[in-house]
Amino acid sequence: MPIYNEDRSIIIVFNGEIYNFHHLRERLVAAGHGFYTNSDTETIVHGYEEWGTGVVERLNGMFAFALWDSKQQRLLLARDRTGIKPLYYAELDGTLVFGSELKTIVTYQGFERRINRAALDAYLTFEYVPTPLAIFEGVHKLPPGHLLVWQDGQCHMEEYWDLHLESSEESTARSERQHTEELRQALLEAVEMEMIADVPVGVLLSGGIDSSTVAAMMSRVAPGRVSSFSISMEDKSFDESNYAALVARHLGTQHRALLVTSQDLLNLVPDLGKIVDEPLADSSIIPTTLLSRFVREHVKVALGGDGGDELFAGYSTLQAHRLMAGFERVAPRFIRKGMLPWLAQRLPTSFDNISLDFKLKRFASGVDLPAALRHQKWLGSFTTQQKHTVLQPEYRRAEADTFAIVHEKLADCKADHLLNRVLYQDMKMYLEGDILPKVDRASMSASLEVRVPLLNSLMLDFAARLPHRYKLHGLTTKYLLRQAAADELPPEILKRGKKGFNIPVAKWIAGPLLEFTRDLLHPDRITREGIFNASAVETLLDEHLARKRDHRKLLWTLLTFEMWYNEWV
Repeated sequence: MPIYNEDRSIIIVFNGEIYNFHHLRERLVAAGHGFYTNSDTETIVHGYEEWGTGVVERLNGMFAFALWDSKQQRLLLARDRTGIKPLYYAELDGTLVFGSELKTIVTYQGFERRINRAALDAYLTFEYVPTPLAIFEGVHKLPPGHLLVWQDGQCHMEEYWDLHLESSEESTARSERQHTEELRQALLEAVEMEMIADVPVGVLLSGGIDSSTVAAMMSRVAPGRVSSFSISMEDKSFDESNYAALVARHLGTQHRALLVTSQDLLNLVPDLGKIVDEPLADSSIIPTTLLSRFVREHVKVALGGDGGDELFAGYSTLQAHRLMAGFERVAPRFIRKGMLPWLAQRLPTSFDNISLDFKLKRFASGVDLPAALRHQKWLGSFTTQQKHTVLQPEYRRAEADTFAIVHEKLADCKADHLLNRVLYQDMKMYLEGDILPKVDRASMSASLEVRVPLLNSLMLDFAARLPHRYKLHGLTTKYLLRQAAADELPPEILKRGKKGFNIPVAKWIAGPLLEFTRDLLHPDRITREGIFNASAVETLLDEHLARKRDHRKLLWTLLTFEMWYNEWV
């Protein structure tokens, strides 16, 4: 880096991988372009010469790049379809500042680190800062599937790709068997494409259906030569290592598992502020970081299973939406609004992983809400009322303001079916705002490149046109994906539900992290910062410690913000 064209009039800096660059290179060479490297990066430079900004539509990969056209005095910023790679930018005194990390912006001379109140409010609700917001005022994240053109001091943004799920609602003559075979072929091609590298490639194997399917396709491409990696945890209610080991034995991978103690996980907590660019309350970044460090000791590149839940309907919240529709049809309003929440709140509080009381209380919180808001309430952290209690008055916003970003994103969804709209919402919010930044930051902090073949362009195109009934079939999540993997994986894996990569946050806050929590959430510190109400924060902690309420999500959301704030502000 940087890479130029023949007369050095076009220059690019690039982060990511382009998986179809060999094909594009052949076309460009045939068109008369001369290459001086073998890199995928140079393909973009010549592609821009040939197709202009239309080059981004031809790229199959994960990427963020900046390309300067000196003849046109034009800068092009672009980000991949689903936002696998991040890209921040800010206009500061007539200058455009940009980079893959927020620190690129904040270290610019004269930048003032003022908290964006809309971003903070959104973070408390969603547990992440949704695009295009960024935690600091004046900074933005370029949305996935978009490019930004800067010329003559003016910014112009264009969308070059979107997920068009409305095609999945059209009638088709293709049978389930035909769809299954097409999915198998797309999986194999996507995995084979993303296994191409100059170094050995491993797989992050959790034992779930997504990562196991990726591992199975890798084993078909390179039988007996696949290295798989997993971690096992002391708390068995959070441990999945036996499923990963089962898949590894079945596929014959060279499997390595790292035993992670609670102390290993706890030791990483104080470093979270350094690892993330913005506050991120997904506690699974801790085991993801430890796994990345472990994997990096053996390989430089690994494939993961992220994206399968959003494309093929894997989250249990989708089942809950279907159950809620039936519940609202048969249950009178006084039961929905009164009795169910009343009963849920009286269940004994458990700190176990996804306990019964946790699930029922979450389910009850979504009663009689529109699907989009219900979905976010189930996934998120603070409610509007809780934010009004915990925030100082100048930081409070109305619920309509908080959820405006959800409605804005859904306005671009042309599909009508509830399942499709929720999947679109997850793709634009949770996947891009939480899952992908978590994996990117955790892996990059360990110098490990993680690729996500389930978000390959081949898979996106297939999932967009796949009839939605093959995603959530009754209450069976990822129906067709399970069918496609039926001959590849053990029955125990195919029958598994969604578990997630969780850690015992509720127990930690009341135990080994208590001193750390009391320090970060100390009333004097909270008062000095002037963002939160110290007495409200103290009440949350007291209720949690007394097991009156399970406030794991609220307290962890506050803790991760304070860790970030301590590091960055």
